[in-house]
Amino acid sequence: MPNKEMLLIPGPTPVVDEIYEALAQETYSHTDPRLAKKFKNSLQMVKELFSTDGEVFLVAGTGTLAMEMALVNTVAPGEKLLVVSHGYFGDRFIAIAQAHDIQVEVIQAEWGKHVEASAIEEKLASGGYKAVTVTHVDTSTGVMANLDELVPAVKKYGALFILDGVCASAAVEENMQKEYGHPDYKIDVVLTGSQKAIGVPPGLAIVAFGPKALQAREAMTKVPAYYMDIHRWLPIMHEPSKYFATHPVNMIYAFEKGMELVIAEGLEARYRRHTALGKAVRAGLSVYGMKALAPEEIAAPTLSCILYPEGVNDAEFRSKLAAQGMIVAGALADLAGKAFRIGHMGNVTEGMFVKAMELIGEALAEMGFEADKAKAVETFKAVYREGLNK
Repeated sequence: MPNKEMLLIPGPTPVVDEIYEALAQETYSHTDPRLAKKFKNSLQMVKELFSTDGEVFLVAGTGTLAMEMALVNTVAPGEKLLVVSHGYFGDRFIAIAQAHDIQVEVIQAEWGKHVEASAIEEKLASGGYKAVTVTHVDTSTGVMANLDELVPAVKKYGALFILDGVCASAAVEENMQKEYGHPDYKIDVVLTGSQKAIGVPPGLAIVAFGPKALQAREAMTKVPAYYMDIHRWLPIMHEPSKYFATHPVNMIYAFEKGMELVIAEGLEARYRRHTALGKAVRAGLSVYGMKALAPEEIAAPTLSCILYPEGVNDAEFRSKLAAQGMIVAGALADLAGKAFRIGHMGNVTEGMFVKAMELIGEALAEMGFEADKAKAVETFKAVYREGLNK
């Protein structure tokens, strides 16, 4: 089923024919052994993606459910949580924690900037924090957290490191066995969704718990949740033909195919492609006087929040693109009307972004702005191909 539009938002991302075809297959019973085989294969590929020796959970839901699932199984009511926020979706952890009576404190970066490791260490030095949440890439700002700095800053104080990978997983390394300067300094939880860099339609929440996170759950007598309690799901993850709640059968088909495409590309090659694409998109758009909110050294490979040149009307600009079949997203909160967000992740191609550069140039020209399409395309191609060859 060919896509009629070029969906270049921060997620969902374009779905390729192989995944549509998998999604459209006949629906099996949720306890059918054939489904169980696909489910187990999917879980094994997620373990490979995160290089984890812990447990992986794949349930019907969204990234937000995965966020809540990560928290309620590791931090008990009354315990302390530190939220490291780089934007709108980092802040979401605050509301989730408050809903479960978790004591929550937050370090918020100015939008377009990132939280320094020293600020985290200063906060954690007061003691008593059970866990710290970090959004790997915040969808609102296009800022990427520096794990090489943040993981050691958190782990030296004994807190669990919970990583929100919703807009990063399968595009940026999230290796749960990687030692960040010390054998005990590792990521404890990674959570994500199906619809961004993995390239599958929305509908699945994915959470990986490392050994220390699983120990935290074991130490809790109960959790304030039913559907999200990993103790209820663990027997199902070990044998998916058992029943707790109905699997989203066709989404499992689609997810298996999506993960097969991720693994077939090769993780290092996929990470390199996304890094190159992010740099190239921002370089191409700079020809039009468009500047990314996040400086290049902390800019995400998966999406960019792009500030408009003076005088560009947001609604008119995005409407002109939509009329040509290209969909980008508006900015959030105080940046609404001042910027747009463009996704460059998942199963996207160089050709899509050549077309995107052309359509953006045409839209700007129609609005009375100078726009050198040829130079924008040339710049994009040069930076992208240079990045692929590194």
